[in-house]
Amino acid sequence: MKRLRNHYIGVDQGDETLFSDFETDGEMWTADGPRERRKLVKFSGKYRTPPNVQVSLSLWDMDAEHNIRAEVVAEEVTNLGFHLVFRTWGDSRVARVRMSWMAIGELAHADDWAIDD
Repeated sequence: MKRLRNHYIGVDQGDETLFSDFETDGEMWTADGPRERRKLVKFSGKYRTPPNVQVSLSLWDMDAEHNIRAEVVAEEVTNLGFHLVFRTWGDSRVARVRMSWMAIGELAHADDWAIDD
C-alpha cells in the first residue's frame, strides 16, 4: 500500500493511441512472435514521488481468426511520466490499440523543505 503523507493528492489521466498497424501493414498486424510498442507519457504536472499508474485497453481491434494475446503495463514510472507498453506474441494479429491510464500520487506541498549540506 502506498501511504500519502499530505492532502495534496494529484490525479492525472489520459487515453493514448499506441498504433494502427492494419493501415500500414505494420508488424503488429503482419508479423509473428514477440512484438512490443511503447509510448512515453508525460504527466500534466510533477508529482513529489512516482505515482501509482493503472493502465487498461480502451480500444483493441484484433483478428478473430488467431489467438488473442496481450499484455498492457506501465513501465519506468517517474514523477514526470512513464511508458505505456503493449506486448503480444505468437500468431496474434493486432490491428490497432488505444490505452487509457490513470496516475494517483502525492504532489509537492508548501511545507516541503530540505536543508542543504
